[in-house]
Amino acid sequence: MSNPTYIIESNRMCEQAGMNPHEISSPKHYLNETEFEIKRKSYNEILSVVSFFSNKLLNSLKGTPILVVVSDAEGYLLSIEGDETIKSTSDQFGIKLGAQFTLKDTGTNVVSLSLQQMHPISIIGEQHYHSSLHEIACYGTAFHNKEENDLLGSISIMMPIWFQNPLYLSMLVQVVDSIERELLLRKQNRKLNIMNQIMLKRTRNGIVITDEHGITTEFNEFAERISNNSRESVIGRNICESPLTGDYFKQVLREGKTFNNEELKFKDAEGNQLVCLFDAQPIFENGKMVGAFGQFRDITNRYQMQEEYNYLAYHDDLTNLPNRRYINKEIETVIHQIDEGQKRKMALLFLDLDRFKIINDNFGHSYGDELLHKVSDRLASCLGENDTLARMGGDEFIFLLTDFDSPEYAIKKAEEILELFHHPFVVNNKELHTTASIGVAVYPDSPLSMEKLLVYADNAMYQAKVQGKNRFVVHTSELSDEMIAESVLEMELRHAIEHNEFVLHYQPQIHNVSGKLIGFEALIRWQHPRLGLLAPGHFIKLAEENGLITQIGEWVVNEACLQNKKWQDAGMTPVKMSVNLSTQQFLTRNLISFVEEVLERTGLDPKYLVVEITENMAMEYNYSILVLKQLKELGVGISIDDFGTGYSSLNYLKNFPIDYIKIDKSFVSELMKSENDAIIVVAIITLAHNLDLDVIAEGVETEEQLDFLKSHNCDITQGFLFSKPLPAAEIENVYL
Repeated sequence: MSNPTYIIESNRMCEQAGMNPHEISSPKHYLNETEFEIKRKSYNEILSVVSFFSNKLLNSLKGTPILVVVSDAEGYLLSIEGDETIKSTSDQFGIKLGAQFTLKDTGTNVVSLSLQQMHPISIIGEQHYHSSLHEIACYGTAFHNKEENDLLGSISIMMPIWFQNPLYLSMLVQVVDSIERELLLRKQNRKLNIMNQIMLKRTRNGIVITDEHGITTEFNEFAERISNNSRESVIGRNICESPLTGDYFKQVLREGKTFNNEELKFKDAEGNQLVCLFDAQPIFENGKMVGAFGQFRDITNRYQMQEEYNYLAYHDDLTNLPNRRYINKEIETVIHQIDEGQKRKMALLFLDLDRFKIINDNFGHSYGDELLHKVSDRLASCLGENDTLARMGGDEFIFLLTDFDSPEYAIKKAEEILELFHHPFVVNNKELHTTASIGVAVYPDSPLSMEKLLVYADNAMYQAKVQGKNRFVVHTSELSDEMIAESVLEMELRHAIEHNEFVLHYQPQIHNVSGKLIGFEALIRWQHPRLGLLAPGHFIKLAEENGLITQIGEWVVNEACLQNKKWQDAGMTPVKMSVNLSTQQFLTRNLISFVEEVLERTGLDPKYLVVEITENMAMEYNYSILVLKQLKELGVGISIDDFGTGYSSLNYLKNFPIDYIKIDKSFVSELMKSENDAIIVVAIITLAHNLDLDVIAEGVETEEQLDFLKSHNCDITQGFLFSKPLPAAEIENVYL
């Protein structure tokens, strides 16, 4: 069999170099003692691993004269182990510690070729160039860093040729494979250990590691900081003795339990509260528990922030009282406990301040806010042991009363609250007076939802408002029936808008001097499919409360203009048509554009439309004067309705571009019975004429009333004396 290529090439190189095959070529370079020690030290771990496995190889070949030689990547011999007889023989070939074997110096040799060929090799007998080695069999291979494939060195075995066996090469390959794996494992373990140290040192978590008996083996810097215990004082102690985490670790070590996100609270060295999430789990190796791992995550800042968020979410930022969300949750909790059979009692007192809007409008929101703050303080002063006070929003407050002896407690509490408002509230050195309307709802014997109970209390409060304010009303089943009827009516009102169930009736306005018809007031009626024809008193207030009034008001304006133009086109003498604007409609930002659009669409001359507003609408002076001037620019007439019953300033009246003042029928009805009412009527007429305005008296029902009004130069009269409001068809029969 021919020699391998690497042997042929190596021997040819020896010939070309002029080496004498019968003379031994010894190494030319040796490490001195210091260099050798440095080299050995740098290869210490490698040599310890190689020594372990080469010894195993030697033990397996015990009795065989064999030599095991280890070199570094440059061919320097770092270890020589084996049979003493062959060691003495090898000395003559220069095989000594610190010697460097190279092809250039020593010719064909197993160390150099193993490093050069990078694969297992064998040089047996006459394959050697030098004849003195023809009685030697050598096997060798390089070993590497498996992770980066770096050459580390070589391992070779030498023996007398008669002991040669190809199996030795396979054994050597297995040994080298084991060496490379062990070196890789050690390197990875070192990396892992470094990473663990970095993790333990730099992590923002506290780490505790114990052995299987609970003895602490690792306690990192962050754990020291959290627990205020030094590492030295903890390492070696049994973690199960810890008052904070001992019980957790006992269960981990004895039962194999795992804990996640356990919330722990404790004090630091300065006495500040710390909050941590704690995890603990067993550590297993080959299926056997060998210890426990614990981890602390400091969530103090997050916890405090969450506490603050929770407070803000459940408290009113103006008064610091619990808010609607909080009280709703509390009510639901009590109801749930009652439903589960717990013997609990509950009542709600729903409170709304009277005249708060007027205070806000006249003094400003800063005064209103300060008033609410002072009201909340005063209300809190009468809280009982089991009472909770919350602000529902705006000027609404609610008392939650629980676990009282008798329902009479809720009544007494309502009376006590009303008494709190007998004295004024001082805000910025001003005395502000307000009262409260209170609705009382006691949780009944039968189950009831939180929403329903609140509705009962709110409805009772609304009734207190209707009955005159500054009082309380207790919810009853009769009140529920009334409110249910109102709710049904509200649904039907929405239906009425969608299905055009409204009609207009028209009441004539007569000039007192000429006796001629000069105008109509358009008055809405609801042709209810179930209840018949309903006057405005049955539904206008409801429409204002649920926001439908603007939609209804726009329908009135459109229908009145359309009807007036229709009559004019049919030949009726043109007269003015008056329509009432609600407060919400007057404050609507698109009022001017809406009126302009209706006049253009219907073709009605603007001078035949009069809009009626109340004094209260004019309280927003800057807004009101702007809107009234814009209406005036359109050519529309303007009338102040119900004059004498509102709050407007006479100075405002002087500046408003109005055409008519309308005397409220409450003054007219008492005209012949009350001297004061007569004086007021005369004063209104005089005032209006001095301002160059016409006066309309409404609600005139007798000749005596008419004669009085004429005698004092009232311009226009409207009332049952002439005609009640009539549908369009009847107006046409009389006037067309």
